[in-house]
Amino acid sequence: QVQLVESGGGLVQAGGSLRLSCAASGSIFSINAMAWYRQAPGKQRELVARITNGGSTNYASSVKGRFTISRDNVKNTVTLQMNSLKTEDTAVYFCNAGVYYTANRYLEVWGQGTLVTVSS
Repeated sequence: QVQLVESGGGLVQAGGSLRLSCAASGSIFSINAMAWYRQAPGKQRELVARITNGGSTNYASSVKGRFTISRDNVKNTVTLQMNSLKTEDTAVYFCNAGVYYTANRYLEVWGQGTLVTVSS
């Protein structure tokens, strides 16, 4: 019904920047909050950044000041701008969204994940 597709992952050197994008498509009435999560090897999946429909944001303390989340409510996309990357940012990054596929039916959707590798 609803798909989230991430793009922008890859290999980058420490101190560099990378931009991740996520596009929602399919049967969409509206989207509530959108978020980026990440999962490093041997670690639990953790919230990186979250943005509400109204634009309020939350960030993990480990990325605050370095990462910026934004969204386009017309295109149904969310972006994560990652600056001053550190090796500990290496992880698979997942897009997440709360989607209303009708006016009164809600579904939480996950993307397939995109790998970010930060080298020293």
